[in-house]
Amino acid sequence: MDSSIFIAHCLSFDEVIELPHFEKTSFRVNKKIFATLNIQKREATFKLSAIDQSVFCDFDRNSIWPATGAWGKQGWTIFDLTALTDEMLIDALTLSYCNVASKKLSEKYKT
Repeated sequence: MDSSIFIAHCLSFDEVIELPHFEKTSFRVNKKIFATLNIQKREATFKLSAIDQSVFCDFDRNSIWPATGAWGKQGWTIFDLTALTDEMLIDALTLSYCNVASKKLSEKYKT
């Protein structure tokens, strides 16, 4: 997935804002980060539940892996944007948004 397409998908969710976050770009809802983008490394990081993190990582450990240390234990999961299908990335992005957004906002995107 191209970075500009990824950004467009992030911003398509309700009430999302884009802000810098160290060397990355963050995407937030209600002031909480649900995704970051490292354009140079072509990696995105999502906030997933422990179960969702395990499922995605089991799919392809070379392209999807937990963040290091406590961040990974909290569900932060790194995705290689060059190695995965758009559909998989959008699924992870939607789960991440719904994990952070209010119940009212996330209801629109849950399937």
